[in-house]
Amino acid sequence: MNDVAAVASPPVVTTFGARLRRSMDQFGPLCAGIDPHSSLLAEWGLADDVAGLERFSMTVVEALGGRVAALKPQSAFFERFGSPGVAVLERVIAAARAAGTPAILDVKRGDIGSTAAAYAQAYLDPASPGFADAITVSPFLGFESLRPMLDLAAAHGSGVFVLALTSNPEGAQVQRAVAGSGRTVAGEILARIAAENVGADPLGSVGAVIGATIDPTGLGFDLAALGGPILAPGFGAQGGTPDDVRAVFGAALGSVLAASSRDILRHGPSVGGLRSAAETTAATLRALID
Repeated sequence: MNDVAAVASPPVVTTFGARLRRSMDQFGPLCAGIDPHSSLLAEWGLADDVAGLERFSMTVVEALGGRVAALKPQSAFFERFGSPGVAVLERVIAAARAAGTPAILDVKRGDIGSTAAAYAQAYLDPASPGFADAITVSPFLGFESLRPMLDLAAAHGSGVFVLALTSNPEGAQVQRAVAGSGRTVAGEILARIAAENVGADPLGSVGAVIGATIDPTGLGFDLAALGGPILAPGFGAQGGTPDDVRAVFGAALGSVLAASSRDILRHGPSVGGLRSAAETTAATLRALID
């Protein structure tokens, strides 16, 4: 008899990239935003308070959880209500994940050293009440300033979307500046993202945020080589059209997760209306790829 105790194998961590790829393939490449603007609360007939915030957000999760590739709550619209609003945000993230839908928390955090590590613990550690499948981050203190977030995300099978080329006019001042390598700053960031995704299959867990309405010329980087998902805000009410998405992303189209908020949310508070709008948008986006 062998008296040597069996050593348990470590648990297999499913990567965020793999989970997102499955979700995109099943539901289409739509990330539905949860953006409880005060104006949208009013349109839904809700008060601009914590109760209205929760009713709005949980209705979106009820309507779209398990029916879209991802849900993306915008942290600022919850934080404006202080700690009660943050508590609602935590419940929204948990409800989305319980429905089997990846929750991408739009927080755009970026800092250095122990502060960056604390942000990582707040959003990328399963022990935290704010744990999300992925978060958005800002690399403009230097890409390596993101290392605590990148490493903790990798350890727990979470993801990180790095701002690279945003559609706001002010962004070009930094993002299109030319670095010492001769590439734009955005191109440098994209190259660093690609390096994080080397060997990932079927999709890396470090993504890029690239506006759906930007001019893609002059980046100095081939988006098809990114290896990770591209979160593309601006589709729908912000002006992004299917033709824009096709023109901006070209050969990388299969990795694009298009984000749409108001175009879908304006169909609430009807659960059926929200579902119908999301299904129509997802079908339009899927047709771009198929």
